[in-house]
Amino acid sequence: MTRLAFPLLLAMAATPLAAEEVRITPDMMSVTVPTESGEATISRIQDTEHELTGEFARTSRPCPNFCIQPMTPAEGVATIGELEVLAALQDPEVIVIDSRVRPDWQGGTIPGAISIPYNEMADRLHELGCELDFDGFLCEEASEVVLFCNGPWCGQSPTAIRRIIEAGYPAERIRYYRGGMQVWRMLGLTVRVPGEG
Repeated sequence: MTRLAFPLLLAMAATPLAAEEVRITPDMMSVTVPTESGEATISRIQDTEHELTGEFARTSRPCPNFCIQPMTPAEGVATIGELEVLAALQDPEVIVIDSRVRPDWQGGTIPGAISIPYNEMADRLHELGCELDFDGFLCEEASEVVLFCNGPWCGQSPTAIRRIIEAGYPAERIRYYRGGMQVWRMLGLTVRVPGEG
């Protein structure tokens, strides 16, 4: 190394690097999605020192009830990740459903998702494009749906998925975001608290 190169390396090492943006993908900084109260922007938390705290930082929950869920909750259902959820939120033909019970939903949800608790979903298929029939529901015109709950240990979405399939909902029109709110929060993605705009 030359005598000139060494001071240059020291100067470069002492110069702080420009703060990099925390992006969703290299080409995507944020996504704007429709919600019942207007448009919402989903991005990642820009604080690179941010850490999860509270309920979603817990790693070990007693099983039962909080058992690790299978990757696929039912035959024919596709399991997806965050980028596919973001695409679904922007697609007016897809309904993204927070299938958690009301208290969980009220603690924060994915912007643009609607709340249909898992224990009500099989009775509310008319909200998803099915028609009420004498024997239940006819779901030939059912919407594409994405269901999520609290995370890979949460059984609310898998239970809802199995129940609506039993009620006649086509499995190929259902997608399951297994990561749920725990992984969504872990990635620093925007969370909306219902009633706070």
